Amino acid sequence: MSSKRAMRQAQKQSYAKHRSNITNSKFEFKKKFLTKNKEEKKSKN
Repeated sequence: MSSKRAMRQAQKQSYAKHRSNITNSKFEFKKKFLTKNKEEKKSKN
């Protein structure tokens, strides 16, 4: 494998990891936020 191709592949992999980290962290934040809201509603009732 040429070094140019290896570099391109490494960049693609790191970018994909970066994107998945962003989506995962957003999802985790939403999940925490939703559970927090549910708990607050329960405590009000």
